[in-house]
Amino acid sequence: MPTPAYAELTTRLRHLHLLDTLGHLLGWDEQVNLPPDSADLRAAQQSALAQTSHEAGTHPRLGELLTTLEAAAGLEADQITVVKQSRRDYDRATRLPEAFVKEKAVQASRGYHAWAKARAENDFAAFAPVLEKNLGLAKREAGYLGWAGREYDCMIDLHDPGMTAAAITALFDELKAGLVPLVRAITASPVRPRADLLRGFPVEAQRTFLREVTERLGFDYRRGRIDVSLHPFCSGCGSDIRMTTRFNPDEPLDSLFSSIHETGHGLYEQGLPAAHHGTALGMNAGMGVHESQSRLWENQVGRSRGFWRFFEPRFRELFPAQTAGVSADELYLAINAVAPTLIRVDADEVTYNLHIILRFEIEQQLFAGTLAVRDLPAAWNAAARDLLGLVPDSDRTGVLQDVHWSGGAFGYFPSYCLGNMMAAQLWYRALALRPELEADFARGDFSWLLGWLRREVHAAGRRYAMPELVRRVTGEPLSPQPLLRYLRERYGALYLQ
Repeated sequence: MPTPAYAELTTRLRHLHLLDTLGHLLGWDEQVNLPPDSADLRAAQQSALAQTSHEAGTHPRLGELLTTLEAAAGLEADQITVVKQSRRDYDRATRLPEAFVKEKAVQASRGYHAWAKARAENDFAAFAPVLEKNLGLAKREAGYLGWAGREYDCMIDLHDPGMTAAAITALFDELKAGLVPLVRAITASPVRPRADLLRGFPVEAQRTFLREVTERLGFDYRRGRIDVSLHPFCSGCGSDIRMTTRFNPDEPLDSLFSSIHETGHGLYEQGLPAAHHGTALGMNAGMGVHESQSRLWENQVGRSRGFWRFFEPRFRELFPAQTAGVSADELYLAINAVAPTLIRVDADEVTYNLHIILRFEIEQQLFAGTLAVRDLPAAWNAAARDLLGLVPDSDRTGVLQDVHWSGGAFGYFPSYCLGNMMAAQLWYRALALRPELEADFARGDFSWLLGWLRREVHAAGRRYAMPELVRRVTGEPLSPQPLLRYLRERYGALYLQ
């Protein structure tokens, strides 16, 4: 039976959660529906909401309740988890001045529109002052939170509690050592997908197909929707998930796999325990875990033989002219094409992690002060040449391609690669428990996998940080080796036989 103090705490936490959902909704609308001349009003709205959320999250009564509960005897384990996570959030919020919170919210809104304009006009110089300010805000935030001298670790901790730049560097170095030779071997293979297969796919048929796919995977469209934005994303929580994708008649896999990716995020949020929304028991465990869900559904599932044995007939039905004369093997190879690309979100899953390593290494330099913002395009191009063997022909295909820095989301990029590692470990654990998993997919049945993820990952909420959650579910520490094994097995069979 909850004590009065615990009941009041959870009531206040749920109120904070509702304010957070309003922020998600404003952010989604800003990238999907906002009229072009309404950006200043939206920035003011975001600032007002940030102020309200900050006031609620730093209310002295919240601190009193936490102090009372920390001294209380007889709390259950889950209640202790809620109190501990709430203390972490409360202490963090009370260290941030209200004026700073408002300034950061306004800057994030303005930064998005500045980035969108600079990207469209291929004008990094116009975006550089925005990035300079965002970097300064991030360092100030780290200082307020007590991370002076470890500002980049602070950014990582905001997204992936339990991880540090040093720990990620060790994992990424091990991954890079195995990945670079694999990329070279695959790109040197005489096996090449047909480049003419994926052209001229009507957008409306693409929209129909991805809706059918994502619904079959388990996404509940009565509690969510999918729209179009400049950069695909997923926001919201629980009973209101907003996903976006984008369409190109000559790149049908872009809309499909970005939609499956965002569906993975959506499934995670829809699977978090609704009764505990607003508390640690109903929160996601961090962005690395979140990415493990999106990347698993996008890659291990969406690019599997079983998946396409089920969906290929419908794909051909919707696109008869485009798939005429194309064999199942040719189509599957095109779906799993491997070729270095300048654009991260278009990258195949073998080379994708090199994009993340590039951004991780650059972010460390920015925070260490060894790389100036004005020199970022040249540094980006050099890193792309070294890691991908390609040099961007413009800033639009280089340093301006991602939205994250426009909102000050530093330390976020490593989550994608950490998520890939966790996804591979989850995949092999699932296969060990259910060897017939791909046969399920071939029947269009994804329920066992979703049910297992709901029990093992979603239901855990934020009880465990990513490293501990991986160990509990898979029995092994987080490692790049299962990811390397998976890439060698899937792509070796296609390119290296």
